[in-house]
Amino acid sequence: MAITEPIASQGPRRRLRLRSPVSLEPIGEIECASGEDVKAAVERARKAQPGWAEFSFEDRAACLRRVSQHLLEKADAVVDQVVEETGKARNEALAMEVFASLDALAYYAKNARRFLRPERRRIHGLLGFAKQLRIAYRPLGVVGIITPWNGPFVLAMNQSAQALMAGNSVVVKGSEVTPYSTRLVQDFFDEAGLPEGVLQVLLGDGETGAALVESGVDKISFTGSVATGRRVAEACGRRLIPATLELGGKDAMIVCADANLDRAAAGALLGACMNSGHVCTAVERIYAVEEVYDAFVAKVVDGASKLRQGDSGEFDVGAIFWDRQLAVIERHVADARAKGARVLVGGRRNPDLKGLFYEPTVLVDVDHGMDIMREETFGPILCIQKVRDEEDAIRLANDSRYGLSGSVWTRDKSRGCEIAGRLQTGSVCVNDPALTYGVPEAPFGGLKESGIGQVNGARGIRAYCHEFPVLVDRFGGRRIPGGYPYRMKAVEGMKRFLKLYFGTPLARWLS
Repeated sequence: MAITEPIASQGPRRRLRLRSPVSLEPIGEIECASGEDVKAAVERARKAQPGWAEFSFEDRAACLRRVSQHLLEKADAVVDQVVEETGKARNEALAMEVFASLDALAYYAKNARRFLRPERRRIHGLLGFAKQLRIAYRPLGVVGIITPWNGPFVLAMNQSAQALMAGNSVVVKGSEVTPYSTRLVQDFFDEAGLPEGVLQVLLGDGETGAALVESGVDKISFTGSVATGRRVAEACGRRLIPATLELGGKDAMIVCADANLDRAAAGALLGACMNSGHVCTAVERIYAVEEVYDAFVAKVVDGASKLRQGDSGEFDVGAIFWDRQLAVIERHVADARAKGARVLVGGRRNPDLKGLFYEPTVLVDVDHGMDIMREETFGPILCIQKVRDEEDAIRLANDSRYGLSGSVWTRDKSRGCEIAGRLQTGSVCVNDPALTYGVPEAPFGGLKESGIGQVNGARGIRAYCHEFPVLVDRFGGRRIPGGYPYRMKAVEGMKRFLKLYFGTPLARWLS
């Protein structure tokens, strides 16, 4: 039974019925924003943006702090909504959606002014004597933000906070799988007194998202699949607008011979099963060196067999959020088994639960000939491959078209950082699951097919701006050096000067 299914509409807009992944019962209906609706929203945002850009950083920050206060007061309501649409554990909804959103709001409210403060930069060489360079960070205008279903509230809130603090207006399109969770972002900003039109959340499906990309916005920030990301990139390239793309991952975990196996096993379980495995930086491939392979597998199996899966009350692993993702998980596991992988834990839908529940699963005897080691699975699956040594693990970790994040587990932190530096990926954690996105100071983004650009921190918020240089002459005067009229005498003089300047250490010293 589909979680989202089209239903008859009385008007021109598409309608979808939503079902709970836990009970499979209807939980609501949405009307998808049409192309005209998207165009109208962008026009409202365009009209509202200049006034918002005139707000001081203090006033923008005050708005974010009011949002934080409302979110604190209504945290339970946010958790309830997210859990209803996703079936994730309440602990995860509170930590991922509420805590992380509050942290982002506080961070950008405090630091945006410092990150975007106009600055002077020293000009090298002789020009530095005559010119001054000033840099300002000017908002791009209207930003379109397209977010997925695995973090429906926090991913919209985090990117919106950055774009807004930079002085842009924002139009957000969340997933049709979790529309009401994303819509809460606009509700909180409306309650906080954000001027009308500065932030709007549209409900809709892929057609709505495509319309937003083509609507005339000044930038797209997209989080989602590689296939959709390619189409977004092509459209933005055709329109000559910037895009930040945070796409899929196939993150590798390397367990070194000297790893703390208890911590590594706990990290593997959390990294693979948190949020039902629906995390772009989830642990999807584990390479354990042969000296510790058996002991590590035993600890992972013991931990996985104790994970509680449920649809209410206290549990560790919730439902699969979307029936289409469940189909991918089942196909990958079936392919792996057919090619020789062994299932030590799980490997099936949970027969005791009604909804879209796939048991936490441990697979061994896996290799790169299997889809589950090559393609993004996005489910609570731990695939453990024995490797000869750390060099073998590094080689296999880099043998992927993805490159989002990863982790290295060793008691030698220096060795861990050295291995991390050899991984072809956007970020790496040592002795932790991939937590980089949750650290605002750390730029986050992928290599290879995992995306383009980075979000978060100073780099992330500046990506919502045009870095605007102004060059100022220090002294003035009637004549511009090197200007008209040209003289042959000046050419000869320039040749002598070039030999003196670039043919001696003088240029290196001045630079």
